[in-house]
Amino acid sequence: MATGQLFSRTTQALFYNYKQLPIQRMLDFDFLCGRETPSVAGIVNPGAEGFQKLFFGQEEIAIPVHSAIEAACTAHPTADVFINFASYRSAAASSMAALKQPTIRVVAIIAEGVPESDTKQLIAYAKANNKVVIGPATVGGIQAGAFKIGDTAGTIDNIIQCKLYRPGSVGFVSKSGGMSNELYNTIARVTDGIYEGIAIGGDVFPGSTLSDHVLRFNNIPQVKMMVVLGELGGRDEYSLVEALKQGKVNKPVVAWVSGTCATLFKSEVQFGHAGAKSGGEMESAQAKNEALRDAGAVVPTSFEAFETSIKETFEKLVEEGKTTPVKEIKPPQIPEDLNVAIKSGKVRAPTHIISTISDDRGEEPCYAGVPMSSIVEQGYGVGDVISLLWFKRSLPRYCTQFIEICVMLCADHGPCVSGAHNTIVTARAGKDLVSSLVSGLLTIGPRFGGAVDDAARYFKDAYDKNLTPYEFVESMKKKGIRVPGIGHRIKRGDNRDKRVELLQRYARTHFPSVKYMEYAVQVETYTLSKANNLVLNVDGAIGSLFLDLLAGSGLFSKQEIDEIVEIGYLNGLFVLARSIGLIGHTFDQKRLKQPLYRHPWEDVLYTK
Repeated sequence: MATGQLFSRTTQALFYNYKQLPIQRMLDFDFLCGRETPSVAGIVNPGAEGFQKLFFGQEEIAIPVHSAIEAACTAHPTADVFINFASYRSAAASSMAALKQPTIRVVAIIAEGVPESDTKQLIAYAKANNKVVIGPATVGGIQAGAFKIGDTAGTIDNIIQCKLYRPGSVGFVSKSGGMSNELYNTIARVTDGIYEGIAIGGDVFPGSTLSDHVLRFNNIPQVKMMVVLGELGGRDEYSLVEALKQGKVNKPVVAWVSGTCATLFKSEVQFGHAGAKSGGEMESAQAKNEALRDAGAVVPTSFEAFETSIKETFEKLVEEGKTTPVKEIKPPQIPEDLNVAIKSGKVRAPTHIISTISDDRGEEPCYAGVPMSSIVEQGYGVGDVISLLWFKRSLPRYCTQFIEICVMLCADHGPCVSGAHNTIVTARAGKDLVSSLVSGLLTIGPRFGGAVDDAARYFKDAYDKNLTPYEFVESMKKKGIRVPGIGHRIKRGDNRDKRVELLQRYARTHFPSVKYMEYAVQVETYTLSKANNLVLNVDGAIGSLFLDLLAGSGLFSKQEIDEIVEIGYLNGLFVLARSIGLIGHTFDQKRLKQPLYRHPWEDVLYTK
């Protein structure tokens, strides 16, 4: 492995298995370091393609998403680092696929628990092809002021405190990612900071070893000393011992192997990582520390003295003129995310939508302030839910039951009416449910089911002005307006609409007042004297009775009633109800596997 540094200020990576936070942390680090280009060139998310929006400083950028590793490598040939956030189940296969790409030079495997046999294959392939594997079970690595892998070094605040936004003089390698963060801070306090830091991972078989990276650091001119943090278990540290004995390392190495407390336990103890388990005297922390000390490394007497050893070693290099501490620079301010700034009270931002009928924050959704659990526990029906979401209040039971009756009576009126016909034709054309439903709904208007609001509006205006049925009808005639809610293509004075009769019967029994309905009946009496088909239809019945519901309940002001009629609430009731039937017709045609509809010639008048 040896060679030199792994990363630079122009290094770019492919990120496997999209995770928003670690990618954004990489981009924030880029900005902090003053990089000109983002370090994440592309994202590989199996089965997905497109773009992911993230921030590069204050600028929002779109990072390409690819469904396959091969496609990503082809699209981004300069990206030579593969950061693998796959689970332990698929990490080996995806890592091997990346290693086989000619453009990939370094693979970092974040997952722990990757099968050891798979890891050995990855290591063998990487060595045979002069490539580097960091991990498994790693947080990654970092080159200060240049590039970092995923969540390495934690938050931006920690990165700034550890002075990782600019290069120092220390090369650091550890098995533990968590302890790496601790040592980055320690090193920054007593030296000019790290130049590069690597966490090789805590599994039994890491893709690269402590000595691999120490030997590599030895070849990097900017690295003046090395700090190594090992742990009990395994024999990785002994390869470093041999390198020191053979004179392959000519820079100071300060080392400590943690886990000396294991001797206090009577039985063998597992410490966190899979590899942190002593398998004999040679794998103990004490034996490794002694071997490193004998080989020439600076090894303190305890972990507490580790910081002092690092400090003294660095100061000696400075005194001998072998290094000059890096001058401190002030890093740029990372723009704070809006949601974070709002929560902390630093900024205020206008909202884009106002909602007064429902709230999905908290433990459960609420309809007009009523929790979902209460709606279910108190036995609310569809009418109650409509009253909450449409009228923002709980209406009396007779009102909500009337709403439910309207829904039931208006749900369908057979296959021959225009709305149902359109839905049937669309469904038979092979279109989906939503398309078929919308096709029927779009026919609703002044001539089909859309006259409820107009009926309520005109009946209310006439009644409130004390117009007689004669005055009302004749004034409408002079204006050239048909009376909404009056007239039917089939029903007659001697064949009334049964739905109208049911609604009127219910209202007379349960409503406190039916003044608007009675007025509509008087209008019907007058219009029937003109023509037998000018009966009160279901639109007129619902429109007039809803006026009685709103006025008689005592829960609505005159202004609120006018607004409800004006906005189109009552037509909404017909739309809601008829959607049930239109959906039914769609399912019916699909179930019957009906073919494409073609209108018969004999039903068309062809003329010039």
